[in-house]
Amino acid sequence: MTSRSGTSRPHTSRRTVLIAGASLAGPTLAYWLHRYGFAVTVVEKAHAPRGGGYPIDVRGTAVEVVRRMGILPRLQAAHIDTGRFTFLDADGAEVATLHPHAVAGSVEGQDLEVARGDLTAALYETVRDAVELVFDDSIDRLDEHGHGVDVTFRSGRQRTFDVVVGADGMHSGTRKALLGPEEQFHRYLGYAFAVFTMPNTLGLSRELVMWNTPGRAAALYATGDTTDDLHAFLNFHQPERPLDVVREGLRDPDAQRDLVAGAFAGAGWEVPGIVEAMHRADDLFFDTAGQIRMPSWSSGRVAFVGDAAYAPSFLTGQGSSLALVGAYMLARSLAMHGDHVEAFAAYERDTREFVTMNQALVDKGGARLFPTTAEALERRNAMLRELVAMPATTPQPAHSALVLPKPAPTA
Repeated sequence: MTSRSGTSRPHTSRRTVLIAGASLAGPTLAYWLHRYGFAVTVVEKAHAPRGGGYPIDVRGTAVEVVRRMGILPRLQAAHIDTGRFTFLDADGAEVATLHPHAVAGSVEGQDLEVARGDLTAALYETVRDAVELVFDDSIDRLDEHGHGVDVTFRSGRQRTFDVVVGADGMHSGTRKALLGPEEQFHRYLGYAFAVFTMPNTLGLSRELVMWNTPGRAAALYATGDTTDDLHAFLNFHQPERPLDVVREGLRDPDAQRDLVAGAFAGAGWEVPGIVEAMHRADDLFFDTAGQIRMPSWSSGRVAFVGDAAYAPSFLTGQGSSLALVGAYMLARSLAMHGDHVEAFAAYERDTREFVTMNQALVDKGGARLFPTTAEALERRNAMLRELVAMPATTPQPAHSALVLPKPAPTA
C-alpha cells in the first residue's frame, strides 16, 4: 500500500515499525522487515523519492546486500564505467593519471559506482507496493511508553508503533527529536564542500579530473559522454566548522556560495569558471565533512541506521555501503529477536566493528586526496606516481570486513 496522505492501516497483530527516511538505509530496512513479516511504514519529508545526485559507491559487503535483494543486475547495468582519474597541479599540469580503482581501493568487476538516483530508484521499487509510504511529512515528537512509541508527525497526525528507526541522514531530525542537538554526536573533519552540475565545456568523457593546491580541490566528473553535464565538486580546508551556514534553519545558499567563492579566490586552471557555474547552479548541495559517532545506536524503542547513526563522511567513500549493510543487519536482528532491547543490542554487537573500521579510513589516510599543506601535497603526488607503476589494485580490507550472515527465517 502506498499513501501520500498517511491513512492508517487496519489493526494488525504484526509488529509495527516506523522508518524515518526513504533514501538508502530506509528502503533497504523496509524491504527486509517486510520480508520478515513486519508491518512497515516509511515517512519521508521530501515530496517524492529523490533522484539525481553525485555518483556513489557500493563496495565489498554491500554488494552482497543488493545481490540478496535481487537488484544487483540492475545496478550492474547502471554501473558508471569511468576510464581514468587525472590529477592536476596548481597550474593545471598533469601530475598522474590512474584507473579509479587504484585510487578508491575498490575491486574492478565486483564493486559498483552508480548515480545516487539509480540506486534510490532501485531500492524504492522493491518496497513501493509492499509497505506504507508517506511523503511530505516527518517525525516531530516521540513519546515512548511500555507498549510502544507514540509519534506526532509534522502534519499533526498521531500514530503508535512498536519500534521507530531513524534512517533520515546525517542531520537526522528523528535523532534530534529524541536525543537533542547534533553537535554532541558530530565529529568535524576540517573540510567544507559544494557539489552541483554544470555544462561540460571541457568535453570530458567518462573521466574525473581533479585540481589541487594545499587545502583546496576542484574536481569535474564526467559520468557520460562529452554532451552530458558534469558533476562539479569544490572542497576546501575549513579549520572551524561554519555553523552559521550549515545548521538547520540557518542554511543560506547565498552565504554558502560566498564562503566557497572566497575559499577559491585567485585559484588557477578552470576553477574560476567552476565557481561561476556554482553561482548559477540550481542544484547546489553544500555541507561540511564530518562523522556521526554515537555511543549507542538506540534508545528505548528507537534505533538509528546509516548516516543517522554512523555517517563516515564522503572522505571514506563508504556512506552508501554502510547504510545498506547496517539496514540489513538491523532488520535481521529485529527478526531474530522478539524483544527490541535484545534486537538492538545484537545489531550493534554484530555491526559496530565493521562501522568503526570504515570510519577509521579517514584517520588512516582517507583524506589523503585533499592535503592541507604543501609538504603533504607533495607526498600525495609522489604516492600517486607510484600507483601508476603498480600492476594491480589492492582492495581496501575495511570494505569487506563483515561477512554477511544469512537472512533470518521469513515469516
